[in-house]
Amino acid sequence: MTMPHHALEITLTRPLTAAELRHAAQAWPLAANHNATRLMALVGAKTPERAAYRLRQRLTTRLPIDVITTHYTDAHGRVLLNVAFPPAAYAHLKREARRVGLTPKRFLREALHRDLAEHADREADRLDHAVRQLLAGTTPAHLLSAVGHALTRPLGEPTP
Repeated sequence: MTMPHHALEITLTRPLTAAELRHAAQAWPLAANHNATRLMALVGAKTPERAAYRLRQRLTTRLPIDVITTHYTDAHGRVLLNVAFPPAAYAHLKREARRVGLTPKRFLREALHRDLAEHADREADRLDHAVRQLLAGTTPAHLLSAVGHALTRPLGEPTP
C-alpha cells in the first residue's frame, strides 16, 4: 500500500533570506512564493494531522513558522490548521477552554468559526452598502452591465 501525500502550506512570521530557504530545503523539499513568506511542501503520512506534525518537527528549528495548513480542503470543506502556541498563550487557551467546559482544540475551533462568521457578515454588510451607493447614481441594469464587464477583464488590466 502506498502512503498518501498531503500538500501543506507553511505561513512564516517573516520573509526568508535566500540562505535560510536553502538551509530549510536541505531538511525538506520546499517551494516558496515570490517573497518567501509562504512555502509549500508535499508530505507523506496517513493523515493530514500526522503530515503537519511531521513537517513541523523537521522544520521548526530552521524556519520562523507561524502556521501550517492543508493546501486543499477535506471532504467536508475544512482546512487543517497546525498552530504551535507559546507556552503562556497555550496556558491561557487551556484556562479559557476549561472555564467553558471545552477542550482547547474545540474551544479554538468554535472561536475561529464564530470569528469567520462575523467577518462574513461584516463583509456582506460592506458590499451591500457599496452596491446601494452605486445604485444611487445609476440604474440596476447599468450597474449589472458594468459588473459583468469588469468580471470578464483580467485583474490588473487597465480600464479603457
